Formats: sequence, structure tokens, C-alpha cells
Amino acid sequence: MKDKKESLELTRKSPEAANPFGMMRRFSKDMERLFQDFQGYRFPSVLSPERWPFRSDFEEMEWMPHVEVLQNNGQFIVRADLPGVTKDDINVELTDDMLTISGERKEEKEEKGEGFYRSERSYGNFYRQFPLPEGALIENAEAIFKNGVLEVNMPAPKVEPATRKLEVKEPESKNKQAKAA
Repeated sequence: MKDKKESLELTRKSPEAANPFGMMRRFSKDMERLFQDFQGYRFPSVLSPERWPFRSDFEEMEWMPHVEVLQNNGQFIVRADLPGVTKDDINVELTDDMLTISGERKEEKEEKGEGFYRSERSYGNFYRQFPLPEGALIENAEAIFKNGVLEVNMPAPKVEPATRKLEVKEPESKNKQAKAA
């Protein structure tokens, strides 16, 4: 029981402690700081912190597009940040109740310098799905991709939910039930 309480307390203090990728990211940042402290002291320039792939490698492992979802002035809008993705690598699908954004990211980087050559490739599929608000007009939806940001926009008039007020009752007591019999 004590271990669970300690684990919960640790998770509250640092959410990264519950996520192994978060812990690896924190470790990589700590290592980068360590190498920056020693920059130019023990390590040749080829091994300077700028050449260490820690941060970018771990971020690629769990890449998922950042998304903003809002409903405002009768419009339902979803914006997805898709850096390194082209229009042709994106799929947008609508059903009566779901918006699905998926695709593939292909990125290649080369860096050449004095005494070193670095080449990185990152590939991966992404998939995000969002429930549509009631009353969304999918036949009027449009998707625009500009400067690495996909925006899906459609009319979604605010629909007032049907409400019904219920009377709160108390259960009948056993004495009342016995008298009725």
C-alpha cells in the first residue's frame, strides 16, 4: 500500500515519471545540459552537444500532430500542425459522427561540416480522430493545407439538447406497502 501511495505522489509531482518516453526525454535533456557544461573542455568539436541526437530522436518516437479543436460562431474547426508533411500525404475523412485525419510523414535531413557528416531520416504514420458535434454539416466541410497547418472547417450550428426535468421521489417505506396490502 505504501508503494502505491509513493508512486501516486511521484506521478502527481512529475507526470513524466509515469510515462517512460517522458522519462527518456527528461534524461536526454539532462544529458544535453551536461555536455553543454563541458563544451570545448574534454570533447572534440565533432562531439559537441549540437551533434548529439538525443532530443530529436526521442521526440520522433512518439510524434503525433498537435491539434486545436474549437467550436465558435456556428463553425466547427480543427487545426492540425503537420510540419514536414505535404498535401499529398494527408487523408481527411468524414462520417456522420467522426472526423479522421491520417497520413504519413517523411523527413530527411543532411548536415555536413568539417570532419563530420550526419544524415537523419524519419518516417511514420499518424492518425487522429475527433467526434463531430451534433448538427455538424459535413456536406459543407472544407480542408485547407497552408504552411504546414491543416484546417478542417464546417458549419455546426449550436443544437440545444432536449431536456426533461425529473421529479425526485423517495422510496415508499415498508409500513406503507404493508397497509396497502
